[in-house]
Amino acid sequence: MSKVFFASTRVTKWKYSDSMAGKLETMLKTIDLSQYFEPKEWVAVKTHFGSEGAHRIVRPVFLRKVVEAIKAVGAKPFVTDTVRIKGLDYLEVANQNGINHLSVGAPVVLADGLYGNDNIMVRAGEILGEIAVASGIHDVPAMVVCSHVKGHIQAGYGGAIKNLAMGCVSGSHRHCGWRCGRGAMHTIGEGKLVWDESKCTLCLQCQEICPLEGIYFKDHKFGYDDDLCWRCGRCTRVCPEGAITLPGGDDETFMRSLSEAAMAVLSTFKPKKVLYVNFLTEIQPECDCMPAAEVPVIQDIGILLSDDLVAIEKASVDMLLHQKPLPASLAEDEKVRDGSDILFELHKKPYMLQIQEAERLGLGSSQYEIIRID
Repeated sequence: MSKVFFASTRVTKWKYSDSMAGKLETMLKTIDLSQYFEPKEWVAVKTHFGSEGAHRIVRPVFLRKVVEAIKAVGAKPFVTDTVRIKGLDYLEVANQNGINHLSVGAPVVLADGLYGNDNIMVRAGEILGEIAVASGIHDVPAMVVCSHVKGHIQAGYGGAIKNLAMGCVSGSHRHCGWRCGRGAMHTIGEGKLVWDESKCTLCLQCQEICPLEGIYFKDHKFGYDDDLCWRCGRCTRVCPEGAITLPGGDDETFMRSLSEAAMAVLSTFKPKKVLYVNFLTEIQPECDCMPAAEVPVIQDIGILLSDDLVAIEKASVDMLLHQKPLPASLAEDEKVRDGSDILFELHKKPYMLQIQEAERLGLGSSQYEIIRID
């Protein structure tokens, strides 16, 4: 069975080694990074920079511990993400959220360039065909995927698979646009945004949240720049009246496409060159790309580490299933009961399909053993 290392967020001794940072250090030493990374080899530390207003990301102190561990074996790390809003703005958001060269101890770069179109087409599978993998991910020989585990309105669950599938793929390709980028997972066919004027209250939340400033209202009529649009679907997610929709595939197709994209990303690495660290902390109901951070719906659990993508995702979900919904959160608003699958109850998405499909595609095993780090 695959090994999944686990460190609890509980502190039973008031000493540094019992802190989250201390336990993460111990985990990284226990797994022996020299088995995975060569001296002078470049290593991408893939994370999510968050958004302006969304601060519940993987904290910089933890990224620094990963960076320091990589440096300790002689390799050369850099911290990275792909463009989600305009590149220079996204670097400033990272800085505001505490992610910069000084805080993490390594260069902070955009894997697909300032304009988000520095990418390489990679064979994905029967659903996606090909997908635009960020060149900084495609070309680097090794990677540590640091994922903030949380809910997601479309994926249901967002962990390492989603971090690979959408976090390592560009929003657009310079020739085939959104159809080769993340938008290929969000929608199918023409992917035209549909506006229902009868439902619209002109609150303008859709316009405010568009990462590319591509939505406009002229004479109280909705419009958007079709060529610019990445089909990220944020406008549809924030519309309180459901006045905007983005026709997409069914839930099964979407979950399978996530795993396909993850497979495409991992196909650019040799075996045993990618490690995964899942942070089961500040588990909010939505993605870190939204312009606000919600109250966590599940109590902090801990950190998981593995070299098996499927094992760490299955272990993460198994741990989530044993938690109680937190009061004064969306879980309480939705009257989620103890013993329920909290993320499923909030979003009604069959998120386990992405993990099952990843296993079918040969990306890992759902059979694992937990090794506790105390």
